[in-house]
Amino acid sequence: MVTRGNRVRPAAAAGILWCALLLTLALAQAAGAQDSLGSAAAPGESAAAAASAPERGARPNEPGAGAVTQPAASTVAQPATGGVRTAMVDWFVKGGIFMWPLLACSIIGVALILERWYTLSRARINTRKFIDRLLSSLRDRGVDGAIEVCTRTPGPIAAVLHSGLMRADKGPDAVTKAIESAGVIEMAYLQRSLIWLASITVIAPLLGFLGTVSGMINAFDAIAAADQVSAKVVANGISEALITTEAGLCIAIPVQTAYNWFITKIDKFITEMEASSVEVVDTLVDLEHQRQQGHPGATRS
Repeated sequence: MVTRGNRVRPAAAAGILWCALLLTLALAQAAGAQDSLGSAAAPGESAAAAASAPERGARPNEPGAGAVTQPAASTVAQPATGGVRTAMVDWFVKGGIFMWPLLACSIIGVALILERWYTLSRARINTRKFIDRLLSSLRDRGVDGAIEVCTRTPGPIAAVLHSGLMRADKGPDAVTKAIESAGVIEMAYLQRSLIWLASITVIAPLLGFLGTVSGMINAFDAIAAADQVSAKVVANGISEALITTEAGLCIAIPVQTAYNWFITKIDKFITEMEASSVEVVDTLVDLEHQRQQGHPGATRS
């Protein structure tokens, strides 16, 4: 097929690059959480120092009084800078062990979405303009001119028509068969990786529900082990159950949306391939008919 090899390498490279980038961001977020936990004792120490300042005899009018209270004010505002990052890490940790396969699903899903988007964007062309130029070359310069137009044009439609034109000397039936065979190959290429996106839309909610079951089991174990039942006893288990379900749905919904969008785009490609193939075959039949009748304007390569 024409130009397909030139499209695979950049698409695969983009998917791998984004996958590595997301993994790096996840590791950086975890490292930031450890830094935040390591510095959590600093505000408490500053507050204790500020509370003990009056006991040491510091007065507001003394020069050193401002220096004693100022660090306490700055350290109180410090945790707000990493609050969002710390909250995300806490949310991930509270979800339990099933959050890790959910994280893997999200990374793989994003990488596949970007790879398919890049590939389909590169394959998109102005089909009407391409067909007009192709048919014009076919009438004026023959099959060789049409093949040259297909060679210079990227995308699956040009690749399919190129395969058919290569069989033009065998007759219209051979052209139709070659186009059909090439269309099957190109359609399989366009649909590549979509099975994995569909799998993620199913696996992610199931992992979330599995985490829900695990969280409820932990909650009931805590109830059984406690002498007195309270909300605090079952809070961790219920939190784990709800977080994993939330994470699974947050992954499945955008992946399913992207999957449906890709299917729509691929169906449009297939429709354009069929319409273009019919026009090219009809033009070849007309040129063949004119050639057999000895029409002076008919050319054939």
